[in-house]
Amino acid sequence: QVQLVEYGGGLVQAGGSLRLSCTVSESSFSPHVMGWFRQAPGKERECVSRIHFPVESIYYASFVKGRFTISKDVAKKTMSLQMNSLKSEDTAVYYCAAAESADGRIMYTGVKEFDYWGQGTQVTVSS
Repeated sequence: QVQLVEYGGGLVQAGGSLRLSCTVSESSFSPHVMGWFRQAPGKERECVSRIHFPVESIYYASFVKGRFTISKDVAKKTMSLQMNSLKSEDTAVYYCAAAESADGRIMYTGVKEFDYWGQGTQVTVSS
């Protein structure tokens, strides 16, 4: 059973920073794509950023460009998201996601494009 274990999150003031990390618990599973999604109350889950593992391919949603940085450690099967200059509108539950294969025709920015999900971690930004 593949599990994604998330770390980080919490409460921070606007303008502050937080770092999220996600680790694949199953040793036999090697992700091809991992991503961070978020879901605010009453809103749909949306892609924040995603990164391919075998190759260098990164996507950022327009609303986090220049503020968030995604990174990976292939050997440790870990993905991180450094979030700077946080705004109140960044408040949401953040989810880690992983895809077990990569298709060059797919953007991997949609919920249905990922196979496994973490339990979610709350990020609250106070204004």
